[in-house]
Amino acid sequence: MAEISPRRRIWGWYWFDWASQPYHTLLLTFIFGPFFAAVATEFFMAEGMTELAADAKAQSIWSWGLAAAGLIIGFGAPIMGALADTAGRVRPWVAVFGLLYVVGAGSLWWTQPDGSNMWAMIVMFAIGFIGAEFALVFTNSQLPSLAGQAEVGEVSGSGFAFGYIGGLVALAIMLTLFVEQPNGKTLIGLAPGLGLLDAEAREGTRFVGPFVALWFMIFMVPYALWVKDVPKPGGRHSLSGAFAILGRTIRGLRHKRSLAAYLGSSMFYRDALNGLYGFGGVYASLVLNWPIVLVGVFGVISGLAAAVFSWLGGRVDRRLGPKPVIIGAVLTLMAVCFLVINMTREAIFGIPLPDGSNLPDILFFGCGMLIGGMGGTLQSASRSMMVRHVDPLAPTESFGLYGLSGRATSFMAPALIAWFTTMTGSARLGVSPLIILFAVGLLLLVWVKPEGEQ
Repeated sequence: MAEISPRRRIWGWYWFDWASQPYHTLLLTFIFGPFFAAVATEFFMAEGMTELAADAKAQSIWSWGLAAAGLIIGFGAPIMGALADTAGRVRPWVAVFGLLYVVGAGSLWWTQPDGSNMWAMIVMFAIGFIGAEFALVFTNSQLPSLAGQAEVGEVSGSGFAFGYIGGLVALAIMLTLFVEQPNGKTLIGLAPGLGLLDAEAREGTRFVGPFVALWFMIFMVPYALWVKDVPKPGGRHSLSGAFAILGRTIRGLRHKRSLAAYLGSSMFYRDALNGLYGFGGVYASLVLNWPIVLVGVFGVISGLAAAVFSWLGGRVDRRLGPKPVIIGAVLTLMAVCFLVINMTREAIFGIPLPDGSNLPDILFFGCGMLIGGMGGTLQSASRSMMVRHVDPLAPTESFGLYGLSGRATSFMAPALIAWFTTMTGSARLGVSPLIILFAVGLLLLVWVKPEGEQ
């Protein structure tokens, strides 16, 4: 069998990002999330709630669903990483969690527009989301083997850019061929699914689940063909060995001040970023009353910005290192959050707007560009910074800890949003805690060495 070239291996790794990104782009943020929120809102209004109360209730349910998934991801990721490191094999784990991804996504077809099975559907969404996040832990661990430290930031940035382009292409296909507008036609005036789907039953929008599952299965083929494992001699999967490795690594953090500070920092700012991703489309649907198609167009613009800025961020990372990139992205996202919580259809920072003003829509489109652009840049630079702290003898374990730092408190942003939304009775004010999470992450960066522990 011909040896796979390093360049082809890198491209195989890029294709994982292309294949998996639609779960976040289409399901979490721009189509299924807002659709679920709108369905839940209509369900609660039919039970007699006011629109404001129904919006808050719908956002709370979505928040608690993400919080529950986050708990499982947070505590499972480091164990999974350590278990894989006992044998040095990644691909079997990617296959297992890829199956969860496909089952969870595909099941969303059965979401009923009347909200009668919304609890079952949020469980299925969580199953697929857990699969997507666990698979990402294992593929992230392969990054140190793809390039030297000088190039790893650019490889990471290019991977995220390629993934965002994949999410963007998938979103564009859904908007033009499947998602129905209030008039029953897609964005370009076609019947959903070229007339094969029922617009009245919202089948065009519901098809987003099977579409994402099929997309993943098709575009994982290059990864499967070109990214091979190098098993450790005599290595075998051992749960006791995994816990021993994990315990040793956690105990060793007391001697690695920069790594400990970075894991703490990324725990907070990545949690806040995931909060923005999980609630950007929901916010547009509930607060600005955007239809799903307009939220999707918002996603296209956000995705374009994410792809461009991820690539540019990788170039800046190569020149200056990841730490300045992370700081700039966090500050920008804090400013976006501050604008979002001070904006309604009627006023901005308390200044009244004329009736029918489209200024909030314009500003939120700008926010979408910054969320997508800075979010992609932040994730890419964060992955690059982690490579500078990785134990070369146990990369999956190290990225398992990175997964833990990003997911151990991944329930925190959704839970805080749920709590603030319930306390204030406002979906808009409910996102306020994200500013605090970003600020804590920024503070902890003070103790992070730009070149890691090496």
